[in-house]
Amino acid sequence: MTLINENYLKLKAGYLFPEIGRRVKAFTDAHPEAKVIRLGIGDVTQPLAPAIIKAFHEGVEDLARGESFHGYGPEQGYDWLSKIIIEKSYQPLGVELLPSEVFISDGSKCDSANILDIFALANTVAICDPVYPVYNDTNVMIGRTGEADEKGYYEGLVYLPCTEANNFTPAIPKEKVDIIYLCYPNNPTGMVATRAELKAWVDYANAQGSIIFFDAAYEAYITEPGIPHSIYEIEGAKTCAIEFRSFSKTAGFTGVRCGLTVVPEQLTATTTSGEKIALNRLWNRRQCTKFNGVSYPVQRAAAAVYSDEGWAQVQETISFYMENARLIREGLSSAGITCYGGVNAPYIWLKTPEGMKSWDFFDKLLNECHVVGTPGSGFGPSGEGYFRLSAFGSRENVQEAIRRIQQKWGR
Repeated sequence: MTLINENYLKLKAGYLFPEIGRRVKAFTDAHPEAKVIRLGIGDVTQPLAPAIIKAFHEGVEDLARGESFHGYGPEQGYDWLSKIIIEKSYQPLGVELLPSEVFISDGSKCDSANILDIFALANTVAICDPVYPVYNDTNVMIGRTGEADEKGYYEGLVYLPCTEANNFTPAIPKEKVDIIYLCYPNNPTGMVATRAELKAWVDYANAQGSIIFFDAAYEAYITEPGIPHSIYEIEGAKTCAIEFRSFSKTAGFTGVRCGLTVVPEQLTATTTSGEKIALNRLWNRRQCTKFNGVSYPVQRAAAAVYSDEGWAQVQETISFYMENARLIREGLSSAGITCYGGVNAPYIWLKTPEGMKSWDFFDKLLNECHVVGTPGSGFGPSGEGYFRLSAFGSRENVQEAIRRIQQKWGR
């Protein structure tokens, strides 16, 4: 008799976004005439930049000729891409990395889950609440937790509430934790961390022998000066932090799939006998065994992001989305709705009107305004009473969605 991994049975009935899809489908099936505007899932809508498309085509053409054909590539990614990323994305921040510390992958979502392979189940893990659901659910899947309580908190995880009361900034835990997930700019709240706040986390991690998983998937959307784009801008971070980055939102690669994980060579964790082991070596071993690398044409396209032409085009698209964010934030505020984010991130985190529950507001927004967003409670118990709207839409749809919301809730 074949047994299943029963940890999956601890999870809620459906991942957040499939549940949204189910409700939207039920509504559109019943109301086929309705024009539904989707500002829920954080998927991009603008096409890839011309310089990226050109490099993509060139990469494909290379595969059509014997002299330039590429089969298996290095599991860690091509060295030329890692060097470009270091030169163009990290060195301007004052961060020096080795190519061996940069691992090219198919996305930060996968890496932030797969990184758990190299850590023991005995580690105590802390996550923010609300949080990107992948952090929570993958720890459940691998068997780190017990069952969820009536609020949705899983036994065995340490939750760090991020609410209006603390300006959506998690407090450093009083107890010792071994692994800490931080995401800045934050998904879902759109908030950022200051240099001083990140320094406090780095100091805590180094003092406790903890590891920070730093998700910087939205760093390209930071607009305010002085906000760190990388955890490695903070002194001491290379001995306590792993950083995840993504081309998905930066350059529109949600369907193309490319990201990267930085594991500094001096970063270590210990065996039960107290021996320090380099995590770079373990992650490299994991990738060589379980991953065949990102395709050559995709890596060629990723490299084009950092060309002068490509970066200018990418910045133009980011500015387009951030203008959408401004329109949403200001439009909601004018309707008397309290909202956060949307300044350094493409997400607006709003307080549901009239004290509605998050899913109740989802249904009301869908049924009465024909607009789709994401219920805050889907990101964790502290997200109850909040709602996320995404700026990844067309200008026409964003303006129409705000017009409908203002018509419904405007003063």
